[in-house]
Amino acid sequence: MPRPRSLTTTGIAAAALAVIDRDGLAALSMRAVAVELGMATMSLYRYVTDREQLEGLVVDLVLSGVDAAPPEGVAWQGQVATLVERVRDAVGAHPEVVPLTLTHRHASPSVLRWSEAVLAILTGAGFTGEQRVVALRSLLSYLIGSIQMEHLGPLSGVGTAMMAGLPREEYPLLAETARQARGVSAGEEFRHGLDVMMRGLRAPLD
Repeated sequence: MPRPRSLTTTGIAAAALAVIDRDGLAALSMRAVAVELGMATMSLYRYVTDREQLEGLVVDLVLSGVDAAPPEGVAWQGQVATLVERVRDAVGAHPEVVPLTLTHRHASPSVLRWSEAVLAILTGAGFTGEQRVVALRSLLSYLIGSIQMEHLGPLSGVGTAMMAGLPREEYPLLAETARQARGVSAGEEFRHGLDVMMRGLRAPLD
């Protein structure tokens, strides 16, 4: 008779996330998670096959708490924007997980539920066919890209400081823009960019 399983995927994902939060994404390994769980590495293979599966479990755990129900009494643009911001908040609480959101979004049940909710809002607003495809793809591109920029290349980072110090005679606009960018918070950058994105989505029923 096989031994009864004493661990859950949620527990394993929580241990993997603890490793990532504490030691960084590069530290994630089957051995590190096994140590976190207080078990032998080979025993962990009874539950997960490799690091890639661990990564997928972590992504789904981080996004599992995202509420996919749109707010009531709000126009479709506001509903979509709210769902987008909820994902940003969830991932932002675990910055080291940011790179995993792109590679594992297709296999995460939480991401799939979120995407279905967004599509329902878009469909209700009149989006169909190719227009709906492009709308969802554009939203995902902005969401994932902005999260990565915020945590891997923030406006408050060294890159912006370097550009702000560029020779004004060669890069007058870039240097000026970079100096101004240093005063823009991450929240302002995200919400203003999202507003631009939402204004660019034209629903057939608008």
